Amino acid sequence: MNALRQQTLSPDPEATAFARKAYDRLAGRYDLLELPMEWLAFRRWRRRLWARVQGPEVLEIGVGTGKNIPFYPSGIRVTAIDLSPRMLERARRRLQSTPERAVTLLEMDAQALHFEDDRFDEVVATFVFCSVPDPILGLQEALRVTRPGGRLHLLEHMRVRWEWLGRWMDRLDAPVYRLTGVHIARRTVDNVQRAGWALEEVTDLAPGGLVRHIVARKPQP
Repeated sequence: MNALRQQTLSPDPEATAFARKAYDRLAGRYDLLELPMEWLAFRRWRRRLWARVQGPEVLEIGVGTGKNIPFYPSGIRVTAIDLSPRMLERARRRLQSTPERAVTLLEMDAQALHFEDDRFDEVVATFVFCSVPDPILGLQEALRVTRPGGRLHLLEHMRVRWEWLGRWMDRLDAPVYRLTGVHIARRTVDNVQRAGWALEEVTDLAPGGLVRHIVARKPQP
């Protein structure tokens, strides 16, 4: 590929607009809604993930309100993007309390990244690919902008391994998405591989693989 994205697929504009609107509408109460789980587990899982990130050039996809900012390791440079301008407003406020961090915040669609090929050493996303309209397209874009040998770190909820419960999640996925903009039954590990990443680790963080920490690497040419 050349300096900017060259691919036959492009994002669905209606689905992308729906996702942007959903998170703009949610931005003001997002942190409050997630507060119980943030203190019970999410903060611990975020810290665990970011302890593995070495950089030095890192892309965070779906920075949201900036919940990961306190966990960015020192000595790395982070470019953090989000589709929702309202969520980015919240992230900018949080960033003001950690001015020592080298962070650039940008409004951008994960499915159409405005970066040259092989730009970043590592890519991180936490609870993001449940809501990207075309997750494989987004993961392909992440692959494109990662240097060969660079790593992808994901913290994601997804369809459980227990088939009886997984079938119920499949049935509920569409109505939940229409209400919240979030898919509950994505097969994210499979999607990572389908996008061209080489899996390195998949760690269950919740029963049945409901939440997993995924580490993958961009293959060498």
